[in-house]
Amino acid sequence: MNTYMINIEETVVDSFTVEANNIDEAIETAVNNYNNGIFVLEPGNLVAKQLTVVNSFEKEICSEWLEF
Repeated sequence: MNTYMINIEETVVDSFTVEANNIDEAIETAVNNYNNGIFVLEPGNLVAKQLTVVNSFEKEICSEWLEF
């Protein structure tokens, strides 16, 4: 019997409002707010989930990413 590692990836989306003079400033503000724990995507809205299988002994990916 083989042992496999399953990697699961989730994509969570939420919306936040920032005030800024331009798009670059808005991005900078959003990144800073995220890094400082002001913007938290919990629980957020799960929009995608996928998995891949990895052979744990050989560290080889055994499958493509599969949405489920």
